Amino acid sequence: MNSLYLANENIRQAKASDFKQVAPLVVQAMDDLTYKFTKSNDSNLGIQLFEYFFQQENNQYSYKNTLVYEKGNQIIGSITAYDGALLDALRSPFLDYLKDNYQLNNFYPEDETEAGEFYIDTVGVSPFFQGKGIGTMLIQSTLEWAKKLNHQRVGLLVDMDNTNAKRLYDRLGFETKSVKVFMGGRYEHMQMELNGF
Repeated sequence: MNSLYLANENIRQAKASDFKQVAPLVVQAMDDLTYKFTKSNDSNLGIQLFEYFFQQENNQYSYKNTLVYEKGNQIIGSITAYDGALLDALRSPFLDYLKDNYQLNNFYPEDETEAGEFYIDTVGVSPFFQGKGIGTMLIQSTLEWAKKLNHQRVGLLVDMDNTNAKRLYDRLGFETKSVKVFMGGRYEHMQMELNGF
């Protein structure tokens, strides 16, 4: 990925070797959903799960679908996004792994995205660096990335209880299109059209 995608010089395409620093950010972004995947309240199990998938290709949590914000040698933010039309193919290896390793049989989460949008799956910023605009810069870089890939629309889900994130997405120009139930929670499905970006 070249610099045309990036809103900030500290943001770059992730590498597989970033897994140790990125996995905790993904777990932080997912919050309680991680525990549903691992059937455990042990956050280390969630970190190990996402370390594994981050290093692989062809899944929704792959380094290939991730941008990172790096200062010095420290990754302090990450964002994962992909073509919503590919959800089933990208999700399949993850669900198979959960079935084989965590006995999550008959586990079929609702579709969180759809064809026609570039979907932001997770955004995580280290707690020590929040409030400094890093999440905004990651989202802006993802909008540039989506536009470069000829997507017309970017979408995401935001927990209805997460008012801070909702305010950020509103400010950036995302609009609520519907309310979705996903893995037992209620989320606003927000989208932004890229023709004006």
